[in-house]
Amino acid sequence: MRKGAHRSATAKPSRLERALPPDFRSRLEAARLDLRALFRAADQLGMAQDLPDEMQSLFELDADFAEALYVMNLGPSDIDVRAMLSDTESSFARVATARAEFLGTLDGPMRRRLEARVPAVRATLSPQDAYIDVPGRDPRAG
Repeated sequence: MRKGAHRSATAKPSRLERALPPDFRSRLEAARLDLRALFRAADQLGMAQDLPDEMQSLFELDADFAEALYVMNLGPSDIDVRAMLSDTESSFARVATARAEFLGTLDGPMRRRLEARVPAVRATLSPQDAYIDVPGRDPRAG
């Protein structure tokens, strides 16, 4: 597979991927794309300079998902698959609360502008964008 390429539907899954639920990678990709859309929409609306501390939780969850994608791509034989799955499922479960806490810090008009902008930004993201900042798969890397 060429550097930065998205895994094709016909690519043989790694031992690690075979040990995970079939939809695990797609859930990770979707979670990252949803968070990236929120981050980009906030930036496009000029909110990035004044982001509250609650945004840090969302950045940390995004990093958790990026790390899981990275580990899946490595397919190391010594990874504790159950621990990885448990940690990632915990991160999935925290997204809604962290997002709500962040949005709760915004005044009504700002929140409505951001929430209206996110779907438009999300529609512009490609599946490869889930791999931004994932070593060995970052589509921006040469």
